[in-house]
Amino acid sequence: MRTVAILGAGIGTQHMDGFLALRDIYEVKAVCDTDTAKAQNLAATASGCKAVADIDVVIDDPNIDIIDICLPPHLHGPVALKAFAAGKHVICEKPLAGSVLEADELRKAADAASCLFAPIFQYRYGHGIYQLAGLQQRGLAGTPLVATLETHWNRGAGYYSVAWRGRWESERGGAVLGHAIHIHDLVTLFFGPVTQVTALLDTRVNAVELEDCAAISMNTESGGLVTSSVTLGGAGDTSRLRLVFSALTAESGRNPYAPGADAWRFAGRDPENQGAIDAALIEIDSQIIDRPGGYAGQFLEISKHLDGGEAEMVTVDDGVRSIELVAAIYQAARTGDRMALPLDRALPICSDWTPGSGQAQ
Repeated sequence: MRTVAILGAGIGTQHMDGFLALRDIYEVKAVCDTDTAKAQNLAATASGCKAVADIDVVIDDPNIDIIDICLPPHLHGPVALKAFAAGKHVICEKPLAGSVLEADELRKAADAASCLFAPIFQYRYGHGIYQLAGLQQRGLAGTPLVATLETHWNRGAGYYSVAWRGRWESERGGAVLGHAIHIHDLVTLFFGPVTQVTALLDTRVNAVELEDCAAISMNTESGGLVTSSVTLGGAGDTSRLRLVFSALTAESGRNPYAPGADAWRFAGRDPENQGAIDAALIEIDSQIIDRPGGYAGQFLEISKHLDGGEAEMVTVDDGVRSIELVAAIYQAARTGDRMALPLDRALPICSDWTPGSGQAQ
């Protein structure tokens, strides 16, 4: 049994649901939030869980194995460093860090402490994702060709009424960092890491400091080309992926927060191959029928990894690459350049991408 403290009772409520779905593996012993009522309400959903207001008290608790960071983005790095210094494993909501150099620092600190640093990318865990992974593993997908991504959500005044949102200092970035980061990570699962990016960004929907619209083009390690359309001015919340391989096309549903949970469509480019694809899907479905998705799916893989077993992990390197991509998108949008990844760490954008920090505007 691994013991957990959840820091932050906002998105932390969804993390709690994930841990409670794995009661034989995890025990949530504390919920920490400066809003004591929220902390108490969330703690009450787990047996033996206490509400705490002081982060340091939780980190110093010898009965806690894992610190689960669900705090505002500007706190992720400083709190993770404290946890590593105390010898704790860390699970961290996106974004992993507020800059590329901070992400590098966190990775080094985790390695030095021999602690797990697991970035949250729960989109990777879901029925449709497991199906496509199975088809790709069986050689039925072929070579990645192109992908189109849509993150079309609706965020208005109510969303930005939370004090830390809408500001560079505390949210650290807009739709690219806080919303599309999930779907960008997900496409790399099948197309490989991004190697080049160009981008257009704008603030067109809300009176905030941060971007809320984006049009992004990416090259990936596999040679696949990706286009990503992002807006916070949608009529509703939808996310969609269409991944075209040389042998099949995979298309998600429109679930905004769990695209893998929807029914996906898999169409063979050659109609004669559809039978093999459909037969493989039947076999894959029989293998994944009891496999959880979302946060529970990711937490299960984390437990397997900590136990020394084979696990489908989102690694700290995946998390660092996600931050690197954000920095590259900001640099590309501000300069008009095509940015190559990995980024040269000597670039100023790696230390601070916020406007007014010496970056091109």
